[in-house]
Amino acid sequence: MQFDLFYEISQPPHLPRSEAQAYAATLAEITLADQLGFGCAWLVEHHFMRGYSHASKPDLVLAAASQRTQKIRLGLSVVPLPYHHPVHVAERMATLDILTQGRLEIGIGRGFSPQEYRTFGADMADSRSLTAESLAILQQSFERRPVNFQGQHFQLDQLDIVPHPLQSPPPLWTAAVSPDTFIWAAQQQLGMLAGPFKPWMMIKHDIANYRAAWPAPGAPRAGMTVGIFCLPDGKRARQLAKPALEWFYHELFATTLPVLEKLYPSYEHFRDLGRFRNLMKLGINLTLLETFGMAVVGSPAECIEKLQKYREAGVTNLLCAVGAGALDTALIQESMRCIAEDVMPAFAA
Repeated sequence: MQFDLFYEISQPPHLPRSEAQAYAATLAEITLADQLGFGCAWLVEHHFMRGYSHASKPDLVLAAASQRTQKIRLGLSVVPLPYHHPVHVAERMATLDILTQGRLEIGIGRGFSPQEYRTFGADMADSRSLTAESLAILQQSFERRPVNFQGQHFQLDQLDIVPHPLQSPPPLWTAAVSPDTFIWAAQQQLGMLAGPFKPWMMIKHDIANYRAAWPAPGAPRAGMTVGIFCLPDGKRARQLAKPALEWFYHELFATTLPVLEKLYPSYEHFRDLGRFRNLMKLGINLTLLETFGMAVVGSPAECIEKLQKYREAGVTNLLCAVGAGALDTALIQESMRCIAEDVMPAFAA
């Protein structure tokens, strides 16, 4: 199981730092992660989510990170395809793959914010068809030949999309929430990115179905996002992590509850989270997050024990939101070193 990093670039009110400082901290942490042996650094794309996420143009951040690192892979988690013209996506991804010297991982998804859909002029009811057509165009663009596509939303005729990526092709992943998406991801031989707002008890079954549906040859790639904070002193880790992780998940559910409540067209699967939603309304606390497998906090020995269930279920990439981005970068870097030195070796084989 590979250990990756996951970033929202948050601006918690309790953390006195500017946006510029938040970006600088993110780049410094990715640079350290490159030295420590983490596998990939993943950045989200969100819009209009003050406090929770200020990562509206993650490809620019990854371009900057690519010039500061040598080995760590750099991933987009995810590009919400319904908001973007697929030709722009293809051009940006190829450019970024060149700048990263072939270290790019591309996650795609539908997005979940009604405000983002309204602002960018897309209909949530069309999210699946927009995503499917955009993905087909993106995959064609990697083949280094003119793109031809005639669909419901896009019509392209002998379009010569340049530049071309270094990788042939860059690895593709998809965000997965609904059970159907896990099956679709396997059939398309896409890597799968789960979490962080779905409890482990549900994702575990989804991963099993994803692995069962994966066609041979090749190996399924299952990513899982987890809030994590590990220090040699487990008690200190819990004291520091508790307010940070509780703030992060409170903000996360504040952004997703509108979709859970209204069940927008093509998002009906979110009703499966209804029971969990009701628990979240009662109040989020670290113990609850740990119970639902959404957070891992403690000493190295404690974290190793808690993380075993993910590897056993087939998670290949653990996307670590270290301190959920809601702690000072000095503390996050301290935890990163602890994870790299005392936790990652237990999962290296």
